[in-house]
Amino acid sequence: MEQFPNHELEYVVDDYYDITDFEDENDSPTIGSSSMDDDSADSDFEDDFEQNNPMTDTSALEVKKGKDIQGIPWERLNFTREEYRESRLKQYKNYESLSLCREDLEKDCKKVEKGHKFYDFQFNTRLVKSTIVHFQVINIDLGLVMKPLCFQSLLRGWLLSSFPVDRLFNVFIFSLLNSAGAIEDTFHMLRNLLWATSKHDVYLTQNYSVMHWSSMLRKSKEVINVAKPIVPTLNSPGSMAQTLSRVQISTMTVKDNLMVAGGFQGEVMCKYLNQPGVAFCTKVATDENAITNSVDVYHNPSGAMRVITANNDAQVRVLDGGNFSCLNRFTFPWSVNNISASPDGKLLAILGDSPECLLADAQSGKVVSNLKGHLDYSFASAWHPDGNILATGNQDTTCRLWDIRNLSESVHVLKGRMGAIRALRFTSDGRFLAMAEPADFVHVFDTRSDYAAGQEIDLFGEIAGISFSPDGDALFVGVSDRTYGSLLEFNRKSYDSYLSCFF
Repeated sequence: MEQFPNHELEYVVDDYYDITDFEDENDSPTIGSSSMDDDSADSDFEDDFEQNNPMTDTSALEVKKGKDIQGIPWERLNFTREEYRESRLKQYKNYESLSLCREDLEKDCKKVEKGHKFYDFQFNTRLVKSTIVHFQVINIDLGLVMKPLCFQSLLRGWLLSSFPVDRLFNVFIFSLLNSAGAIEDTFHMLRNLLWATSKHDVYLTQNYSVMHWSSMLRKSKEVINVAKPIVPTLNSPGSMAQTLSRVQISTMTVKDNLMVAGGFQGEVMCKYLNQPGVAFCTKVATDENAITNSVDVYHNPSGAMRVITANNDAQVRVLDGGNFSCLNRFTFPWSVNNISASPDGKLLAILGDSPECLLADAQSGKVVSNLKGHLDYSFASAWHPDGNILATGNQDTTCRLWDIRNLSESVHVLKGRMGAIRALRFTSDGRFLAMAEPADFVHVFDTRSDYAAGQEIDLFGEIAGISFSPDGDALFVGVSDRTYGSLLEFNRKSYDSYLSCFF
């Protein structure tokens, strides 16, 4: 995963918002929040009244009566939603390193009619809230060593943070340090932290836990707590399994009754949903910069289950889905940010710190095609269920669609509103493609219109992940925010008029 300055979310709310309007003597926490979550992120819409109000969920009926889908009380703020949206669009900074001017890039983008509504808002809950962890990297200017007072100040800060003094030049820390003379870079997590296994069952990360949310019962429960030591239950002879603890989850997938999660220190954890404990866990990579950026579960052409991991150490690893032994290891010339297997299990889409995206043979790892067209690093990919179309998301704020039967150029270029494309999902019937930016916008495209018709879901906050239910009837969006972090649910719009009386 790339490193870049921490300007991805630069809020402008302070220009408008008078915090004294919401002062409250009662400081009880929001339902579903924790002190760890409160310390790790700030909200644009800090509101003590909302934090003390147990009625934090929002229903479709309430939205029809005028309530904001996230429960933000715009009527009590000193600015309107439209004013804040306009300011966000102007102030948001998306890090990019384009070799082409933006005007020329936008000429290649498909014209999309955005006013469509394929999925209707159904419910928003703040009883579970997605958590995104940003790791900070500090590269110290050697000139600081010549300034004893400044160096001593930095050293005291490290000691107070319990970090070893001998790691002065590349220190991973959890909070943002702002030291004069230091060059700051941030690892921004990729956004695959939410998965739906049915229209009623959703899995998402929250602090040091993976939570299960039942949209039917409107209840949550903890599935894995990675703050505690995790001892693998499956430990066959020759297995590379090992006990882990305090894993910062960086990516996750849930398929075929198997949950696979990756961590910031090269960890991989595998849990069967119908069995207690974690079946397998280990560090597949031990390099200091070995973040597990992406994981996937697929079946090879013979039907055997495989688990694949993509890491910042430029390697892709293929594990057996039964005993989790490492079957293959493929090395590439750059950090691998995302990997996904084709529906038939024959090809792997491999994306990373390069404008080029690769297609590789899943068995041998041999590159069979280079996809050229993106202008920056790539973060996301998704395969159409028919296996002929591959979607790739890039830091250049576009998603490109490739027909693997003719890879000379992309067939379409879809444009985001303000940020890199961090997550992509097709519905199981191939009818819709969902595309998420790092914050504020999720786009849904109708594939039957040749991607010319779209829906834009407009919200506020970092997007931790998106997921369609397996039947395509529900779309879930995880939002990370100190106060308004939540899980949003949208239902596929029914075009049968006789059913409308039931909703």
